[in-house]
Amino acid sequence: MAIDKALEGVKSGQSPFGACIVKDGKVIACEHNIVLASCDITAHAEIHAIRNACKNLQTIDLSGCEIYSTCEPCPMCFTAIHWARIDRIYYGASISDAEKFGFNELRVSNKELKNIGGSKVEIIPEILKKQCIELFDYWNSAPGKRTY
Repeated sequence: MAIDKALEGVKSGQSPFGACIVKDGKVIACEHNIVLASCDITAHAEIHAIRNACKNLQTIDLSGCEIYSTCEPCPMCFTAIHWARIDRIYYGASISDAEKFGFNELRVSNKELKNIGGSKVEIIPEILKKQCIELFDYWNSAPGKRTY
């Protein structure tokens, strides 16, 4: 679903990132990056999904939730995931994969952030990685693509 949501975003002129938050097998929020549409550099897919999940559940405590992301969350998004108490991150492409397509993420992996900060969030990398890289390829070849 995160890949499909990211593709929807790409088709509407956004960058190729999507994230879904799930609790007890039910999708709570599924969003794509809206940085360009909103002129808000913090409007990453994960942040957008966290905001909507909190609204939908009427709480800032997302314990018991999991987040599925097309790309390894950046340090800002990882920190928000930690603060929201999301239990698990599943992601496809890595920060270094995003960098290869011109994104200027900080080169700090989720694993490093977890270790430095003592976060309890579980990290499961490379879920559908090939499909997530294909999403970057699709975005990269899209006519009229916009970058940051």
